[in-house]
Amino acid sequence: MNVGFIGLGIMGKPMALNLIKGGHALFAHSRSGVPQELTAAGAIACKSPKEVAQKAEVIITMVPDTPDVEKVLFGEAGVAEGLSPGKIVVDMSSISPIETKRFAERINGLGCQYLDAPVSGGEVGAKNATLTIMVGGPEDAFAKVKPLFELMGKNITLVGGNGDGQTCKVANQIIVALTIEAVAEALVFASKAGADPAKVRQALMGGFASSRILEVHGERMIKRTFDPGFRIELHQKDLNLALAGARALGVSLPNTATAQELFNACAAHGGAKWDHSGMVRALEMMAHHEIGQPAENPGLD
Repeated sequence: MNVGFIGLGIMGKPMALNLIKGGHALFAHSRSGVPQELTAAGAIACKSPKEVAQKAEVIITMVPDTPDVEKVLFGEAGVAEGLSPGKIVVDMSSISPIETKRFAERINGLGCQYLDAPVSGGEVGAKNATLTIMVGGPEDAFAKVKPLFELMGKNITLVGGNGDGQTCKVANQIIVALTIEAVAEALVFASKAGADPAKVRQALMGGFASSRILEVHGERMIKRTFDPGFRIELHQKDLNLALAGARALGVSLPNTATAQELFNACAAHGGAKWDHSGMVRALEMMAHHEIGQPAENPGLD
């Protein structure tokens, strides 16, 4: 299949590479240029999203935010200018469900189909082709694109119509943020009480509190490895979508709001580009204690 891929950052580059490894011809574009690693593997660099759309049957976008998707699709020399009837546009970014429905209508109006297919699993999942992919859109388009999804991920679900994939991703990001917060609170508490946080984490991994976030991000918190990963500023964007959607729906998300404020505190201290596990630093500042440091006055005897 001739596949287009636009957006070759932390996530996009390994995802595109896995498509090439799967035997597909790849036409690529990124505003920062196509990485040499991809062209060496056989990717064909294109000058614009329009050129990608002209040459590919399926065009995948993987960019940071809603305005970026809109620019790639409908801006000057955008994807829409290069489309012809029958092609499929797949947005794998994490963006607004409401705007996604609008984008889909515009693409449908050009005689093409649209899938929103955001992912979860981070850079590790992108490299290992183990991403969770949440898809919204028509079943026939999903069936055509599924072989491509299977080269990038493992848990692939058609959730519903256009916008439902993005709604699912927002729900995912709520759970991830709140679980990071819970793990961070637990490890700060245990460490300041004088317990060895590494051993606490090891013990918890064998019980009902076990989770992928405790496993991966708990280790990051203990080892102080906050290089992304998934940047706090991107998780802030996702929680903004959650809170804006909640206002529109008349839904209260109190703990999501708290998690967002903790991310905001990190960003205010220069941490917008930390891995989102760095949320723990906001809690550490409030506790005046860093995980793994000696507890001065545990006060729990």
